[in-house]
Amino acid sequence: MKRKNQESEIPEIAAYTKYYEHDGMLRAYANRAMLLAMLFGVIALGSLTFAVYVRIQPPTIIRVDKDGDATVIGGRARTDPVSTLAMVLSAQTGTDGPSETSAAPTDMEARAVLRTFLQHYLTYTPDSVTRDLAESLNMMTTNLRKLTMDKLRKEDTIGKIQQDHIISDFRVRSLERSRDTPWSYVVFGVKEIHRIKNGTEVTDRIVGQYNLRLVEEQRTELNPSGLLVADFSEQQMVGERDNGLLQRSELDK
Repeated sequence: MKRKNQESEIPEIAAYTKYYEHDGMLRAYANRAMLLAMLFGVIALGSLTFAVYVRIQPPTIIRVDKDGDATVIGGRARTDPVSTLAMVLSAQTGTDGPSETSAAPTDMEARAVLRTFLQHYLTYTPDSVTRDLAESLNMMTTNLRKLTMDKLRKEDTIGKIQQDHIISDFRVRSLERSRDTPWSYVVFGVKEIHRIKNGTEVTDRIVGQYNLRLVEEQRTELNPSGLLVADFSEQQMVGERDNGLLQRSELDK
């Protein structure tokens, strides 16, 4: 009689469940909990790795110059400076088509074109050299542009400027028109090159003669003067290191 009362107190589900079925259920729950723990562990490890990767990346700094042009400073390493220059150049050479034919360029327009070209080509910093060279290349004819691009790539000019932190400043001293060839000019100017060597700033001041020849093309929105640089050569006349070629004022001392 007592045994019958004990059997009646056992739950109905337990009365029909064997011991090995209980053990299998416990093992299934354990395996499921282990699988979830491993999954959450992988997610946590991935999140931690991504957080560390984001943390070690250099901050993105955008410089906006006086003309409103934005330049990204720092960040990822540059791959091929000349390829980047080519991309900037190709993005700037697009046009909506030539404009209507107008009057021939004047001597004043030619002088302005030469000054702008020399400022872009000979004045640069490590951060602006790609943009400055792209601007100057856009002012050249197609054949001169190709020769200049090949020379820049062969000599790795942009890479050396950025690696050695070279800063160049150019000042025009005189600009004279040649009588022998149309649209030919002779420019005399002083170029200052600043670089850091072993923690010391070294300045080279070079007086040079620059021979340039222009050609006419149809005026466009991107080239309102209708002039392009067809020839360019540089000849060093005087060059000394940290000398007094430029007369300094009392404010510069």
